[in-house]
Amino acid sequence: VAKMITKFPNLMGCSLEENLKPMVQWLKELGMGDSPVAKMITKFPNLMGYSLGENLKPRVQWLKSLGLDDSQVAKTIAK
Repeated sequence: VAKMITKFPNLMGCSLEENLKPMVQWLKELGMGDSPVAKMITKFPNLMGYSLGENLKPRVQWLKSLGLDDSQVAKTIAK
């Protein structure tokens, strides 16, 4: 947790209910398991600061418009 906060201090201001839980749930709905989600959040804690509706979902829709399915999108995001 300390490394995550060092990388992204704004994480301290993120709401568990409004930011963190919805993000984790959405990543799981894309087909990512617990371990990949945890690794992603640890590696890129700033992801928790992005808006699902304004940033991430539109990008995922764009990837899907290119022909990627959910598992391919999840793999792309996890990289």
